[in-house]
This record gives sequence, structure tokens and C-alpha cells, in this order.
Amino acid sequence: MSLPVFALAQQRTTVPVRIDEDKCIADKGCTVCVDVCPLDVLAIDLTKGKAYMAFDECWYCMPCEKDCPTGAVQVDIPYLLR
Repeated sequence: MSLPVFALAQQRTTVPVRIDEDKCIADKGCTVCVDVCPLDVLAIDLTKGKAYMAFDECWYCMPCEKDCPTGAVQVDIPYLLR
């Protein structure tokens, strides 16, 4: 028996863009992911000195992941968009 569509949507608990804080060098002045995002979805947490996803409105266009110099950004593309 399959789950209703709304139940599948509720199972998603992660944001589309994840930042590996161990790899993120925003505390050293890097803002590449923030600068390349056309929707201004990403921001820098000034207390942690790390990037984070401020808004859940990602187009999955990927420049944040491709341009990150340390590979700290990972974009999780939904199954239906692959």
C-alpha cells in the first residue's frame, strides 16, 4: 500500500541545500555560495561564521554547490526533478 502524496511531503525533513560546517570557510571571509545564489537563499551566520540556508525557496540551479571552493555545499535535488 502506498502512502498518500501529502504523507510523502511530510516525510521530507531536510532543507534542499545543506552546508557541511566542518568544510565551510565563511569564517575566513568566503561568501561564494551566498554571492552566486540568484534567489539569495543562503546567508552567513555571523555568530558561527558559517553559511546556512535562510529561506526554503531553492531552484536547484546548483552554482552554490559547483562554485564552493571546499565542497561544503550539497544540493539535494528532489526525485521528481532528476
